[in-house]
Amino acid sequence: MRNPSHPRRAGLAVGIAVSALTLAACSGGSSSDDSSAGAGDGATGGGASLVIGTTDKITTIDPAGSYDNGSFAVMNQVYPFLLNTPLGSPDVEPDIAETAEFTAPTEYTVTLKAGLKFANGHDLTSSDVKFSFDRMLAIFESGADDGNGPGSLLYNLDSVDAPDATTVVFHLKSENDQVFPQILSSPAGPIVDEEVFAADALTPDADIVAGNAFAGPYVISGYDQNNLVSYDPNPEYQGILGAPKNDHVDVKYYAEESNLKLDVQQGNIDVAFRSLSATDIADLRTDDNVQVVDGPGGEIRYIVFNFDTMPFGATTADADASKALAVRQAMADVIDRQEISDQVYKGTYTPLFSYVPDGLTGATQSLKDMYGDGAGGPDVDKAKATLEAAGVATPLAIDLQYNTDHYGNGSSDEYALVKDQLEASGLFTVNLQSTEYVQYSKDRTSDVYPMYQLGWFPDYSDADNYLTPFFLTENFLGNHYSNQDVNDMILEQATTVDPDARTALIEKIQDTVAGDLSTLPLLQGAQVAVTGKDVSGAADTLDASFKFRYGALSKG
Repeated sequence: MRNPSHPRRAGLAVGIAVSALTLAACSGGSSSDDSSAGAGDGATGGGASLVIGTTDKITTIDPAGSYDNGSFAVMNQVYPFLLNTPLGSPDVEPDIAETAEFTAPTEYTVTLKAGLKFANGHDLTSSDVKFSFDRMLAIFESGADDGNGPGSLLYNLDSVDAPDATTVVFHLKSENDQVFPQILSSPAGPIVDEEVFAADALTPDADIVAGNAFAGPYVISGYDQNNLVSYDPNPEYQGILGAPKNDHVDVKYYAEESNLKLDVQQGNIDVAFRSLSATDIADLRTDDNVQVVDGPGGEIRYIVFNFDTMPFGATTADADASKALAVRQAMADVIDRQEISDQVYKGTYTPLFSYVPDGLTGATQSLKDMYGDGAGGPDVDKAKATLEAAGVATPLAIDLQYNTDHYGNGSSDEYALVKDQLEASGLFTVNLQSTEYVQYSKDRTSDVYPMYQLGWFPDYSDADNYLTPFFLTENFLGNHYSNQDVNDMILEQATTVDPDARTALIEKIQDTVAGDLSTLPLLQGAQVAVTGKDVSGAADTLDASFKFRYGALSKG
């Protein structure tokens, strides 16, 4: 396993073929419709059944309709990717592809393995691949994803051709795209069955499951959304991850972290992953009945500002861009990240002073130099002067939204402390509000929240993934932020082959966005799983790919 603190630099160079990888088809029988069933006749998962617990939530298992960790956790088990990350590495290799390479500066050609099939028996061909990317873009561009899809990741994709059954040609808008191979392994990259999925609308989860439209390591054999999802090994999978090491997996969804902790302690579940509180994790480290497994961290926590609806935002009655910026700057001067890290998260999350987390190439501490919460700590006097200079009367009332069922119960303590810090300055009064995540994910992209909490778990291990989804004009946040200079620099870094020049651009982007404060970074955290003593494989999948693969887990 490569050192997780030594990140991947530039992506695959133009003209350099991704090395081919051929894996034998996984052996095994057909899946079962019984949610309590094992792997079926002849399945060779090689281990006992497992129960995994999580507080994450599924929005939808249609790849075009969700861009959250809970949904992507399911997709990683059941959908194939052209390129994927093998266990222990953040670097992409062919998954269901035989080869993948740049054949021209704006042309990326993928050759599929022969004889691929979905679990329902349908052939998986280049036509399905073209369909998958065409629908992803169509649904994103039409808004049929309600603003929650990952289509923004395909910003450089112009068109897709399928000249024969096993060849796919991606035509790109910009030359020398250093990120596109990684994007093929991201939430924008799952390959779906064109005979089951709608071309221009989201397909209901029930239809996807009934259609057995899966070609990843597992199929879904039982589906009760956000209650229980059951998985059996897929004998048709021919990808890089190989056959699962278990015969069956049940994933149980929890509303409360405390119940998740209790069940893993008592052996009612085998694995707890995302998310236990910092206090629970500290307590479990002293419990001889479980193992606490740590992995490299890429998760970040931050506040999003809606540039239309925040105080003095563009669509408010008293719209004033200078005053809105002063509000954002004053908040950055007052909030104390170290206090949040120490008091709420016991150091499991640490202060984050820029947009790319520490450990990735190009990471800076741009906010530390620009605002009060730097080496000297919060600066109320500076915040007050900023607001006075802009003509903002204080104390200013602000509405701040947060969520607990997706980001954990620690969010209540985190945002209570943020409220206390802001109000203790005498410059703000804070109205805190909380909503369940399924509704939250819809409201935040509908201009309901002037300021709100979000977290980010990376799609791939590159600084680009902390910039492109957030700060391009058409971004995942939908917060109406637009800076043409930032747009241009993001597109330029993605196509800059020289590693040093690319790093310099990534640093400049962070400095520029720190001046605009589209979002306010707060914290970065590590991956943590808790398992029974008889469970192995968690350390293998808690790697710098940031994908938790159930197939690596075994019991006994």
